[in-house]
Amino acid sequence: MLKSSRSPFKYSWYSCIIFGAVNAFASTPTLQGQSGYINMPSAWVERDGTFSTGYGYDRPYGSFWVSATVLPFLQLTGRYVSVTGIPGFTNVEGEYGQKYGRYKDKVIDAKLRLVNESSWVPEVSVGATDLLGTELFKGRYLVATKTFGSARNAEASIGYGRKRPDGVFAGIRWAPLSTPGWAMVAEYDANDYKKDFRAAETAAGERSKGGSVGLEYRWGWLGAQVARHRDHFSANVYVSIPFSEREFIPKLYEPAPFDAKKAPAGVSAAEWQQDGSRGAALAEALVEQDFKNVRVELDSNVLKLTLTNNRISSMGRAIGRAARTALAFAPEGTRAIHITYTKLEQPIATYEFQDLQRLTDYLTGLRNRDEFLQTVLVRYSTPTDRIDDQQSLLAAVREESNGLAVQVGQDGNIVQVVSEDREANRFKTIPKISFFFNDPSGALRYEVAAAANYDRRLGQGTYLNTDFKLDLFENVSGVTQKSNSLLPHVRTDVAEYKRGGRFKLNRLLLNQYLTLDERIYARASAGFYEEMYRGFGGQVLYLPKDSRWAADLSVDALQQRGYKGWFDKRDYKTVTALGALHYKLPYDITATARAGRFLARDEGVRLEFKRRFQSGVEIGAWYAKTNGRDITNPGTPANPYNDKGVFLSVPLNIMLPMDSQATAGIGLSPWTRDVGQMVASPGDLYELFEQPRRDLTTYDGLGNFAERRDEQNHPAVNPPLRPIPNMWPIFRWRLEQSFSNTPTLPQWAKGTILGGGAILGGALLDKPVDRFMEKHAGSRVARAWDNMGKGIPVLLAGGAAGAVAFGDARAQNMGIISLESIAGAAAVSIATKRIVGRARPSEGQGQWSKTSDRSNASFPSNHSTVAFAAVTPFAQEYDAPWLYGLAAASSMGRAAGRQHWVSDVVAGGVLGYAMGSWLWQTQRSNTGSNFAVAPGPKSVNVAWRGSY
Repeated sequence: MLKSSRSPFKYSWYSCIIFGAVNAFASTPTLQGQSGYINMPSAWVERDGTFSTGYGYDRPYGSFWVSATVLPFLQLTGRYVSVTGIPGFTNVEGEYGQKYGRYKDKVIDAKLRLVNESSWVPEVSVGATDLLGTELFKGRYLVATKTFGSARNAEASIGYGRKRPDGVFAGIRWAPLSTPGWAMVAEYDANDYKKDFRAAETAAGERSKGGSVGLEYRWGWLGAQVARHRDHFSANVYVSIPFSEREFIPKLYEPAPFDAKKAPAGVSAAEWQQDGSRGAALAEALVEQDFKNVRVELDSNVLKLTLTNNRISSMGRAIGRAARTALAFAPEGTRAIHITYTKLEQPIATYEFQDLQRLTDYLTGLRNRDEFLQTVLVRYSTPTDRIDDQQSLLAAVREESNGLAVQVGQDGNIVQVVSEDREANRFKTIPKISFFFNDPSGALRYEVAAAANYDRRLGQGTYLNTDFKLDLFENVSGVTQKSNSLLPHVRTDVAEYKRGGRFKLNRLLLNQYLTLDERIYARASAGFYEEMYRGFGGQVLYLPKDSRWAADLSVDALQQRGYKGWFDKRDYKTVTALGALHYKLPYDITATARAGRFLARDEGVRLEFKRRFQSGVEIGAWYAKTNGRDITNPGTPANPYNDKGVFLSVPLNIMLPMDSQATAGIGLSPWTRDVGQMVASPGDLYELFEQPRRDLTTYDGLGNFAERRDEQNHPAVNPPLRPIPNMWPIFRWRLEQSFSNTPTLPQWAKGTILGGGAILGGALLDKPVDRFMEKHAGSRVARAWDNMGKGIPVLLAGGAAGAVAFGDARAQNMGIISLESIAGAAAVSIATKRIVGRARPSEGQGQWSKTSDRSNASFPSNHSTVAFAAVTPFAQEYDAPWLYGLAAASSMGRAAGRQHWVSDVVAGGVLGYAMGSWLWQTQRSNTGSNFAVAPGPKSVNVAWRGSY
């Protein structure tokens, strides 16, 4: 069963842009959502960032689909398909599952572009349908598409598929220039519908391969298609949104920056210090511009500010507005302005402006950006940048009444009741809606509620957060089927919680946020975390200067709350502990790996990937693999279910006429699963600091600081997409280096003699060692040694990859050489296994016997090969011979487990050492190239650089 949660429910009357954007980019989806014709796909992959959703009906299949081009060459589609004529569970009136209705299936499709279209070459793509789950609609295809005419208003495709489609298929489209928006399509449908799931019971059994024609119309983001098949019609309607665009409407109602004419007359620094109203006036002016937690200090003619802004989405733009205001209020003789940007009063970034005249000239357009940057320092903040609470200043700051205000269409909410003051103390009431799919007792369940949040600052970094919820309408409590999960029911009793009461206290948390050191943050929390759990815990976040990655650790001691939603409790208690590593990839993709203990006491890992587009929209997915054996359907004891899901996050500022940090989110995930579950975070530190850190490390860190029209296309204001680098030049260089420096004949001879001697020496130990290990088979030491022999090579290979991802230039080069050595040596080892075909000791056939399964032969040991290939470049580069000892000790574990003879292990070690030594000798002085993942002063460059 799936849960779709959107919190809060958002809309915007500005969505009329959808209908007005006549020239907007529009996709051409099939009835299943992939780009194509009617049912058949084309080779087109829609423009990067295109998000489409729609509904198509083609008897007997109804498909609600969502499609997204998550990479410029990869289109993914999710479908929720209903099949007319087949009940999901039963048609018998009154029986459990009768209300579920038609049979429904979840389908994931993918299309990958291989070749871009050129003058003579067509676009070529491969695709796969129904990749996961039941695979009722599974298929594979290859398709080529070419456009024609000077206006490229005609196209034709031909392809070949297996299963769906089955055989040769084709399609054409023509968009007459005289009728903009209209197009005619035709295709040869190669689906063999009679082979579909239970086709004899549905209209699919009456269909066959053949031609279809259709008419389609696109207006801005909207589109529709009607098609005629042999004996029926089909229809498809959809909306396509270009998330690659920065914003969809201009900021017509964005407040103007502070007008310096409104500032009071200048005074000397001494007068400023004596008259506290001067600092209060500055703080007051900043609060009027939506700045919160404002602190002001004049220290030796340096005007210092700490502040945050909960509305302006760009940190650089917020700092720019604060700098304008500080300039207007700065006392005479001020030599510098330091502004520290905070989140929940934790300092993140500090901007030091050393030349105020140049700052003024840049803001007024008299100097260019490069001249201005010479007098600016943008850096990570330290705890010393914090300005402590100033009670006299806060008391002097006047503020407009912060009574309740009813807002309609604000921040994308239909309606909200809000009160917020200068310290970000806030009361807010908003509507919320959640959907729950696929329960046997009803395919769609829903919950409509009113949520009231009250957040109160209690002290420096100390906050009280509360969340009350009143259910207005819901039918989730109607779910009566008991879960058959064998794990602790950490999530599957959701219906019991909905039946527990309409009015609940979902959250009551005391949070303390701390800055332990530069780029090290912490949070301590206690109270009600969410509807289902209470407890206490904390999180520590480390942000290295290398902005590619970050790491955090969260530990929480939890107890399950009672169904009533107040102070009642249940018996289940647990401690969750999850370490997370976040890493930035090309195309603004963030990969996150979490490992540790989950809610149901299951242990494992959870992998998350999300792509951020130019608009700030994020599309992501996660997959968890733990030792919790979830047999809830479709899981089985032999193939347990693993938690997974997808999500979409949309920043509302792209659809509003003024800037906003509000977002609308929707996620699809199983809602009656216990495996791989996490408690709702009281305040995830990485999410809190991710966007400010991105702003800080993008180019010069200033972003749209001055809001100058002549800079709107500057890469700092509108950062270009960072693609995956072309690996071929550096790969070619390394191949040339290696093969141009192959060992000489005397070196080959020497190496062969030494290696052969070592292997023969190992052969003398084959039988004695095997007899000894056979006597001690099953002992704790033997098992542990065998496990070490299996695991250490994997860890060593991971260490090499880590050196590439996180190391300096020298370590990166060694990591690349190590990975090359592993690949090359493993290939030779696998080939040698098939040629020699030696039996393993555990087969009991003798030292020189042949095995029947040459793919699993004994000589040489792959684990030993990988271990020595991985460590050799590092051992030789850093003069660390102890690494050979680690590789040897772990490799002998394979002999301890009687999976290899000693000579197998020695041979693998010789092979790995030889490959690693050769590649290290030829590529160690890699002055001609660099793996340039390391960031520049204010940017992250992901590229291969080489000179030849």
